[in-house]
Formats: sequence, C-alpha cells, structure tokens
Amino acid sequence: MSRASAVQTQQNGLPWLIIICGCLVAALTFGPRSAMGFYQLPLLAEKGWDRTTFSLAMALQNLAWGFGTPIFGALADRYGTWRVLALSGIIYCAGLVMMATATSPGMLYLGGGIMVGLGVASGSFGIVLAAFARNVVPERRSFVFGLGTAAGSAGMFLFAPLSQGLIEAYGWYQSLLIMAGMMLLLPFIAIPLRGNSKSGLAQQAVYEQTMGAALKEALGHRSYNLLVAGFFVCGFQVAFITAHFPAYIADLGIEARYAVLALALIGFFNIIGSLSAGAIAQRYSKPHFLAWIYFGRSVLVTAFLLLPQSPASVIVFAVLMGLLWLSTVPPTNGLVAIMFGTRHLGLLGGIAFFSHQIGSFLGVWLGGYLYDRIGSYDPVWWLGVVLGLFAAVMHLPIREKPVERPTLAAAE
Repeated sequence: MSRASAVQTQQNGLPWLIIICGCLVAALTFGPRSAMGFYQLPLLAEKGWDRTTFSLAMALQNLAWGFGTPIFGALADRYGTWRVLALSGIIYCAGLVMMATATSPGMLYLGGGIMVGLGVASGSFGIVLAAFARNVVPERRSFVFGLGTAAGSAGMFLFAPLSQGLIEAYGWYQSLLIMAGMMLLLPFIAIPLRGNSKSGLAQQAVYEQTMGAALKEALGHRSYNLLVAGFFVCGFQVAFITAHFPAYIADLGIEARYAVLALALIGFFNIIGSLSAGAIAQRYSKPHFLAWIYFGRSVLVTAFLLLPQSPASVIVFAVLMGLLWLSTVPPTNGLVAIMFGTRHLGLLGGIAFFSHQIGSFLGVWLGGYLYDRIGSYDPVWWLGVVLGLFAAVMHLPIREKPVERPTLAAAE
C-alpha cells in the first residue's frame, strides 16, 4: 500500500489497535488510584494514624498527578508516548510498594502520595487521549476521547470490587503488592502507542510552535483560562468522593458492601456517561454541555444531602453521579484540541488537568482535615455544590473555535 493510500485509510477508519491498547492503559492506571478509599480504614487501624494523615497522602497524590501531567505530556509530545507510559509502570509499582511498606507518615506521603501520583500522571488518560488525537481525524476525536475516558471508568468499576476482595482475602498489605505487580504490565500494553506529536495524522498538518510560545498563547487565551478554572471544580468534587465516600458511608452506619457497590456503580455508569459525553460533545456545544454537567452535579449532591440517606439513596446517588463523573473529560480535551491543535496537546491538556488536580488536592485534604476537627464531611459536600454552580457559569462564555493566529501553517 502506498503512503497516500495508507493515510487515506487511516483518515476513513479508526486506528483500533492504538485505541484498544490506550484504553487498557487508561483502565490499568486509573483503577488502583480510584480504589484508594478502601485502604483508608484498615491501614489507619493498623498504623494508628488519623484520617488527616491518609487524606494528606491522597491529596499529595492528586497534586503530584496534576503537577506531573503537563511535564510528562510535554515529554510524550516530544520523545514518544510509549517511553512515558513504560516509565509510568515502574514509578507506579514502586509507589504502591512503598505505600504498603510505609512505617511512617513520611513514607506514606512519598510512596502512596507523590510516587503513585507521578505514576498516574505519566500514564494518565490525558497522555493517552493526546496519542488518540494525533491518530484520529478531528471529526472523530470527541468519540475516541469518550472511549478512552470510559476505559478509565471501567478501571474504576473493576478495581473497586477487586481491591475490596483482595483486602478481604489477603489483607490491605498484600493487596497493594498485588496491584503493584499489575503495573509492570504497562510497558508491554503500551507498545502500539509509539510515536510523538509529529506521528500519525499529525505529520500531515502541524502548526510549528515552541513550547514557550504555546504556553504564552494558551495562558493569554480567555476561553482556555475559563476552561482551566472550571476543571478545578471537577477535581475537587470527584477526588473528595473517591477518597472519602467509603468512610462517609461507614459513618452513616451503612454496611461496607454498599460503599463497594456504590464506587463500582459510579465506575460502570461513568462508562455510559463518558461514551455519551463523547457523542454529545461531537454534535452540540461543548461549553454549554459542560455547564449542564456541573449544574447537574450540584443538584444531585443537594438532593442526596437533604433527602433521607439509606442504602437505596446511596445506590441512586452512585448511578446518577456515575453518569456525570468523567463526562467532563471528552468535551474539555476536545475544546483544547479545537483551540490550539494537537502539536502541544499533551502539555496544554496537562495544564488544564493540573488545575483539576489542585482542586483534587483541596477536596481530599479538606475532607479529612475538617472531619478530624468537627467530625463531619458536610461542609465539603456543600462547598462542592457551590463550586459546581460557579463552574457552570464559568463555561458559558467559552468560545468553541480555534485561536486566531497571524499565520497558520496547516489547519488541525
């Protein structure tokens, strides 16, 4: 097949090997960190530490994840996605081992916090989605972004019962070591994602721009800054629930199995929500769609807190929250690609995600800190409601169009 024919085939179809392996990477990296809440109570019971200690470790994990994502994204843009994903497996494995063997809060902060966070950052779905974008025509990007995000959701769906089952069968220590071993599969699964920002379809149409110029352009763009600010709220909301929902359920006197079921349902319905978000964002206004997602989250949390809380209400909440969980990711990454193209998508998408993770840090840490001070998670729940309304308003002025450039070498 000639080069022209190969290019035409790639444009007409989808690179399914890249998509499938990228989805497996997203599931494997997102799964263990989404199950961290199950380790809180057994780990603290054995170590004698308080919830603030565990919350700070998880908050540092989210912060390291956010800080590392634009850095690893830029490295993947330049040196290739596979190299960065292979590194992810090694860092992630080491972090989980250190978390399991921690003899002090400092080791927990370094292993379960910073190293696991950097492991997730170097294998995050943001890096996977940037690889997808380079190999898929613009008309199909939101769809494949939905697939990649849904795969991360599948990881949450699978690892919630898996983690709890491993803890019950072998204890939290052995469970962490087993998951550490799973991370060593990443370098092999990621092999088809070889290539950098000039690979795939991107080799036909790249707006040449230095990293510094790309940063200056993005940070001076009003719509991008609004998008970044809104993504902060997404991180605050979902990270708080991921880290503290099992403990919150236990405090209500509801059986632990409902917490497992709730997180599994969030993961399962997030698959539906992410796929639907990819399809919807392909056809309708992405900024308005994002505004409705954040508004819906605030309404849902308000209803959950005000209505009688029971196993049934926990299940209903999990199903509806799952539909809204990571449905923000396909339209958010889609907007970044529309605004600036794919040349520095790993970097610019990573900066937006860094904002997301600053929100995650605050949501996780504040949840544990306030609980130890006042014995309740309610203030953080209500703060999330207010921030959701704020984010809904912030997305309305965003313009869904490419940034204006004096000269454009090629349209993305």
